[in-house]
Amino acid sequence: MIKVVTGVVGNDIHVVANRLIDISLKSHGFDVFNLGVNTYLEEFIDAVVETDADVLLISSLNGEAEGWCRDLLSLKQQYDLDNVVFIIGGNLSVGEAKTEDIIPKYKSYGFDLVFHQVDLIDGLNEIYDYLKDKKR
Repeated sequence: MIKVVTGVVGNDIHVVANRLIDISLKSHGFDVFNLGVNTYLEEFIDAVVETDADVLLISSLNGEAEGWCRDLLSLKQQYDLDNVVFIIGGNLSVGEAKTEDIIPKYKSYGFDLVFHQVDLIDGLNEIYDYLKDKKR
């Protein structure tokens, strides 16, 4: 079973969205460790290490994830996390922003998959397919 650590980053308190992600991940067959809302990046990394997770799925709805996630690459380098898939999704900018600008920015921070304003089920299906292809 694929282990996923998930939660809402930074000062974001979107509890309902977090719960929907949790339910949807479980319905897709993932073993979920949900850290809830108001979670710091370091807490996510600690949970990935402690649970030996395969995936870290961070969500943000208030658009302020960038400020909380810029240090992901340096944190990944401090630990042996080469086999972990790093994903972020939700509303990933404050105000107007183009998806084609957001995706490369977050990938440069160390995320493998970036979903800006993507339907939850569509995103989870893409994650599932990505992980299935990666295991081949």
